[in-house]
Amino acid sequence: MDSRISSEILKKVRLVEIKTNRLVDDSLAGHYHSVFKGHGMDFDEVREYVPGDDIRSIDWNVTARTGRPFIKKFTEERELTIMLVIDVSASGRFGSSLQSKREIMAEMGSVLAFSAVRNNDKVGLILFTDEVELYIPPAKGKTHILRVIREILFFQPSGTKTDMTAATDFANQVISRRCVMFFISDFCFPGDFETSLASFRPKLQITNRHHDLIAVSVNDPREWKLPDIGLLTIEDSETGEQVELNTSRVDIRKSFSQISEEHRRTLKKVIRSSGVDLLEVTTNEPYLPVLLNFFSSRERRRHW
Repeated sequence: MDSRISSEILKKVRLVEIKTNRLVDDSLAGHYHSVFKGHGMDFDEVREYVPGDDIRSIDWNVTARTGRPFIKKFTEERELTIMLVIDVSASGRFGSSLQSKREIMAEMGSVLAFSAVRNNDKVGLILFTDEVELYIPPAKGKTHILRVIREILFFQPSGTKTDMTAATDFANQVISRRCVMFFISDFCFPGDFETSLASFRPKLQITNRHHDLIAVSVNDPREWKLPDIGLLTIEDSETGEQVELNTSRVDIRKSFSQISEEHRRTLKKVIRSSGVDLLEVTTNEPYLPVLLNFFSSRERRRHW
């Protein structure tokens, strides 16, 4: 690799590390711990009850035997495995704002990776197009995390198209132990939307049975609403197919928006009906509030 390019990559990785570390420090570290830690709890011992303890943890057998209240003490599972499954197909290069979809996906993956390493968890990575392009097995440590971040930011895929079923099938094969899996994509399905989504749905459900699956949809507002700028040529970045539209026509803009909105609603319905949490992120708005809201809602559900 050219030394200048290598230097630029290292500089970019360092900048992302500084930025995401700050986000993790300021906002996410505690949330991450309270949401994901404690999924696996092992009984350790009992100790005498003290005011403020959760009465649901009282060991009634020991309490009855001793005549004094005792509670069960648990130890958290020592580590989790976080798998980042990220779409690097050509559609991710699009962005009408400051950042492309791919850049947002990369930055979110970096934040999640640093949150995991701060909590002594393993992190693994799967990058996919219409095939699995790269697999990094889960591991811990700063050197490992920096490699994960570098690949997320700079990996050059050989494919341009998308096959999400290939990614879920591969993940289910190589990750045997239950993990927390973030599936980050723009969910631009190839060919007929309804047919592709129908074939993906059972894969989604199977993966969610094996793992704690969280879908992160990253999109750009221009994918939902056309500007009024006259003749516009739209190109499918994955197939190269081009379509010319007269955006001055209200009916064209309206039809485009209606179809896009219907796809969004259908995707959301399929993902959530499969028992999978969905985070929706756009390139023109900060993603951090979306992550924080997700963590907060997860915390509330855990305490219900």
